[in-house]
Amino acid sequence: MVELSAKTPCAGLLPLEVGALSLTEAPDEERTTLAPYAGQAGALSAALEAAHGLRWPAPNRSHAKAGARIVWFGREMALLSGVRPDPVLADHAALTDQSDGWAVVRLEGAQGDAVLARLCPVDLRPAVFKHGHTVRCELKHMAASITRLGPKTLQIMVFRSMAETLVDDLKTAMEAVAARG
Repeated sequence: MVELSAKTPCAGLLPLEVGALSLTEAPDEERTTLAPYAGQAGALSAALEAAHGLRWPAPNRSHAKAGARIVWFGREMALLSGVRPDPVLADHAALTDQSDGWAVVRLEGAQGDAVLARLCPVDLRPAVFKHGHTVRCELKHMAASITRLGPKTLQIMVFRSMAETLVDDLKTAMEAVAARG
């Protein structure tokens, strides 16, 4: 009989260090998309704040509190991570478990924005893309979500099936940036 064991999307690929840059897999955690029903955006925001202490994010923004994070994830959609969504949220929105669907990595180092400049068409310099900012964009050829978690930390999400490609593309860009230093 075959023995199956659960693996994270980047198992065996990370961690990776190149120069002063590091790439690690984000902790495995609950991730749920929230899409408000018609006319329920305000009620959902109130329920979200009451249940998790988080307000509905404005476009291209994220908020975190006590291990929970809400990230703008597109028009009328947000991603709640780090906590199981309170059941009351289902009264106001469609909730979809995304926990196993994404490869989530953290790029850390002062030149993380220079690495991503080689792969995506968004200005991610800390002066422009500040803590809590998020964007859905193309990363090389993959659909991605990028969120700034700190001055030198960027969280990058792509579909789980693209984990190996993501790591390979980031490694190549990290090596190119490190070679310039």
